[in-house]
Amino acid sequence: MRKYVYPRILLTFICGFVTLHADSHNNHPPKITFITPSIVRVHWSIDSILEDNNTGICVYKPENVDVRIVKTDSSTLFMSPELSVEMMEDTYSLSFKDHKGVTTILRERHDMPRNGVLNVTERIVYDEKSARIEDTANGKVTVKDIIRRDTIGYTTRYINRFCFDDKEALYGLGSHMEDYMNLNGKTLYLTQHNLKVTIPVLVSTKGYGLMFDAGCAMKFDNGTFELDAARSLDYYFINGGSIDNVVSGYRHLTGKVSLPPRYVFGYTQSKERYTSSDELIATLSEYRRRHIPIDMIVQDWNYWPEGWGYMKMNRKYYPDPKALADSVHRMNARLMISIWPNPQYCPQEKDFREKGYMLDNSVYDVFNPDARKHYWKYANDEFFSNGFDAWWCDSSEPLDGDWNRMPEPKDGIPYRWGDHERRWSLNKDILSTTLGAERSSLYSLYHSKGIYENQRATSTRKRVVNLTRSSYAGQQRYGTIVWNGDTHASWASFRQQIPAGLNYMATGNPYWTVDVGSFFTKNDGRWFYLGEFPDGVKDDAYKEYYTRMFQWGTFLPMLRSHGSDTPREIWRFGEPGTRFYDAILRMINLRYTLIPYIYSMAARQTLHDYTMARLLAFDFPDDPNVFDIKDQYMFGNIMVCPVTVPEAKSRKVYLPHSSSSEKWTDYWSGTVYEGGGWIDIETPIDRLPLFVRGGSLIPTAQPTEYADAQIGSPITINVYPGRDSEFEFYEDEGDNYNYESGSYTTIRISWNDRKRILTLNAQKGSYPGMPTSRKITIKTPWGERSVNYNGKKTSIRI
Repeated sequence: MRKYVYPRILLTFICGFVTLHADSHNNHPPKITFITPSIVRVHWSIDSILEDNNTGICVYKPENVDVRIVKTDSSTLFMSPELSVEMMEDTYSLSFKDHKGVTTILRERHDMPRNGVLNVTERIVYDEKSARIEDTANGKVTVKDIIRRDTIGYTTRYINRFCFDDKEALYGLGSHMEDYMNLNGKTLYLTQHNLKVTIPVLVSTKGYGLMFDAGCAMKFDNGTFELDAARSLDYYFINGGSIDNVVSGYRHLTGKVSLPPRYVFGYTQSKERYTSSDELIATLSEYRRRHIPIDMIVQDWNYWPEGWGYMKMNRKYYPDPKALADSVHRMNARLMISIWPNPQYCPQEKDFREKGYMLDNSVYDVFNPDARKHYWKYANDEFFSNGFDAWWCDSSEPLDGDWNRMPEPKDGIPYRWGDHERRWSLNKDILSTTLGAERSSLYSLYHSKGIYENQRATSTRKRVVNLTRSSYAGQQRYGTIVWNGDTHASWASFRQQIPAGLNYMATGNPYWTVDVGSFFTKNDGRWFYLGEFPDGVKDDAYKEYYTRMFQWGTFLPMLRSHGSDTPREIWRFGEPGTRFYDAILRMINLRYTLIPYIYSMAARQTLHDYTMARLLAFDFPDDPNVFDIKDQYMFGNIMVCPVTVPEAKSRKVYLPHSSSSEKWTDYWSGTVYEGGGWIDIETPIDRLPLFVRGGSLIPTAQPTEYADAQIGSPITINVYPGRDSEFEFYEDEGDNYNYESGSYTTIRISWNDRKRILTLNAQKGSYPGMPTSRKITIKTPWGERSVNYNGKKTSIRI
């Protein structure tokens, strides 16, 4: 009898797909609907019955768009004030054009733009008596023997073909391991996985975007989108003119980005794992004793008294959860707790199962609002009501098909790190099994929805913070920060993670982070457990790796150290006066210096659809030299250039240029460079190459031991001349949802480059406890001036 390794957290069958029949063209027209003058929906099915895919992605209300229809012998042209769509009469292929219907922006392939294939779905039934429990790096699994395959129905696989311009660059589709920056001409396998996050959104340097409203696994292959299982082909074309405007259009469709509390932008300390309340408090106390800034500490898994994923703390090691949270709060920090969607062998699993809230084998049913509410009850009773602040929703894929044992060799070739197609096939089938093929990618979206809506219904005194391992379109509205999974510590893996994150954040989901230092530092032979530093912090080579990765993490939306195998606290890397300790501390202090800038950018993301960590093409779409640069990006107006090779004494940096002259200032030395070429820059261990774009205003503050201590404190406006510029400085109470009703302040700061005048415009808005005046220092290459700003318009000539 053939045997399969099968996680206990899955259903007892796998859905497989067999082609039933395929009509080569399925030749009938799609439905064209203008959502706004610049966003159009294309909806089509093989039988012309247009069912929604019911993903929950979109939340928009359509506008009443004035659309003019022009017919010719060969085509029909649908024209709004900002966009035209031409549909050919023979194959019904679409071309998206400017508002005059002249210039083509993107077109479908004319000969066969789209088609659908009916697929039989099979159910593989396993022998329950053969179940054997095994532990893995991601929980418990059960091995079962196969009994038979049953045909249970069919679904439709849709294929949509586009003709992309060879000269344009494409980005997005989520965070993946394929090590791509520019996706044009590439093949990408799209499903949810511990180390893969799928977002069905693509953006172009030509200023347009595509979003597919489907919840299934997908494949992107050199211009062709393949949707594994859907009721209909349903996508949106967004004509933005710039990537920023495309992101704005995406958020119009799927929801605004929620604003995290200020403390999230400080430093978060985590590891696998702290084993007691005493260890958590002692670790935080040591940071405070050393006066090192920190805002949050994290309790990882296995705190439960029995079973797996039980939302209950073992009172032997965590005797009083409320006292633990209170102790953390007395040290002006926050507490994050790891929670899982798959309770097993514990009272919580039994309770969910008895209420009908559990999918087979212990994955709770996130698609059932009552189940989401009941899940929240456990989280609230043990944690939120006791003062815990933030959630770490681990394993939100929630299943992995290749996480413990290697599949048998295919054609004699062993399973390897780069087997993306095999991993895609394994994982999409497992997710389809439990969740249904048409919603196999949606678990994290609904899991996040449950946490967000139920916490907000319980209290508005704390903003929802959900660090989670998976994501989907629309999830940005639910208070989530996504991390890229359980990576291994190698320089090659480090380099790959940078473009993965930039492509994810280009989709309109701006909050992404990593395990600084990588999760696995050792190598135990499994494809994912390939760390190159078995001695961890005892090895200077790992200390260097960790330091370089920490420098990069300082310029991500969330800075968080985490991992297994070796400790992660700063004193594990040395003591004051030693090179690694001092280099890490320098980055922590720099992070806190920049919090006024970072928090203002976060507010800009929420209020004005900005993206703070942005691949270079956001700002330089006309400079093709940046299209495939993987190891440089913009953090606001600061260009970040991570050091990704060991023992590096220098690295090459490309300084982009735009239609206007571009100047770049070395953050550390103040040296000014002209854009449009490559330079060599020295990279001592305490130096991350940073360049500030000319015409930037960067508000900073003195580092404090926690982020909220800066509210209302003096700030410095750092002026980098080169062009006229503006910046909106934002401040609020730091937490709670009062900002949604206007409880915040903004100061529009403007710089006149020719006259050397900086203007602090009148402060707008208010919030409880806001300062009535504050000291503001203006720092320029020509000197500094300070003023006491009382909220009224003030101009300062330098």
